Amino acid sequence: MNIQSIIRLAGFAQIALVLGSFAIPGILNWRGELVKVQILIRQMFWTYAAYILVINLCFGLVSALCYNTLVNGSLLAMLLCGFIAVYWISRVLIQFFYFDRGGFPMGIWPKLCEAVLVMLFVFLGVVYSWAAYINYLQN
Repeated sequence: MNIQSIIRLAGFAQIALVLGSFAIPGILNWRGELVKVQILIRQMFWTYAAYILVINLCFGLVSALCYNTLVNGSLLAMLLCGFIAVYWISRVLIQFFYFDRGGFPMGIWPKLCEAVLVMLFVFLGVVYSWAAYINYLQN
């Protein structure tokens, strides 16, 4: 597999992540938990969640449809791949160094799902770091 194929695969994985993300509010009972906060906080939370969802979808679509352009050696390709890499690497770091694990659902399925998600986030961070580096070498 070449880098273009891997970027395309990463794009489809991000689109799948977006589709799977629609289950998260129910699994974590966002509606029930957000009743406890002020309406402005609740509105901001849903807005931020929607922004993250749209960003993930856009990263997926760009990668699935423009995979060749993401490694064409341009400054834009290098910066965009670098940004996406930082985005996903940051997500892994947040998972382990910021999130409070006390409220995490118990059981084998939540742990398995978390492991799959973390592996996906690491994969995405590596793919886009590699793509940024390939663009850097062409500059």
